Amino acid sequence: MWTEKNNSLTKTFKFKDFQEAFAFMTRVAFLAEAQNHHPNWSNVYNTVVIELNTHDAGDIVTEKDHKLAKAIDQI
Repeated sequence: MWTEKNNSLTKTFKFKDFQEAFAFMTRVAFLAEAQNHHPNWSNVYNTVVIELNTHDAGDIVTEKDHKLAKAIDQI
C-alpha cells in the first residue's frame, strides 16, 4: 500500500533476493522512462523503497505520481 506523507507517495517492496529486487527496479526504470516520471528510490539487498513526487509541481504529490504508482503495482 502506498503511503502519502511529507509530500511524497512511498512504498516498500520486498523480494526473495537481490536479483529479484534488481529485476523489479529494471522494469520500473523502463516504465518510469516511458512516463517521463522518475522515482526517488533506494535498494538494499532484497528491499526497494520508492518515493514519488512531482518535481515540476514543487515537489508535491500529483496525479502523475498516482498514475506511476498504479503502473508500478501492476508489475
